[in-house]
Amino acid sequence: PPLNLGVLVDEPYHVEEHTFLPGDQLLLYTDGVTETRDAAGDFYPLVERVRSWGTLPPQQLLTRLHHDLIAYSGNQLHDDTAALAAGLAAEDA
Repeated sequence: PPLNLGVLVDEPYHVEEHTFLPGDQLLLYTDGVTETRDAAGDFYPLVERVRSWGTLPPQQLLTRLHHDLIAYSGNQLHDDTAALAAGLAAEDA
């Protein structure tokens, strides 16, 4: 379970920690993002899209993602599509 919700379930879970380095970004999103479909019924290719955008700052990444989801779905989003991006700039390190 994400975001420390594991304490609410009886099943064991594993927590992983990773070092967040300058230039790294974290993108959190609901399943509505990856379950967005195009006119042919194909799921949104999140990983391929995000990788193709390079290293956009978090706000620009979210704006691009939002516009791309609308375009991909033909302006027919049918599920929750929430996302949060966080990054560590070089001057923050």
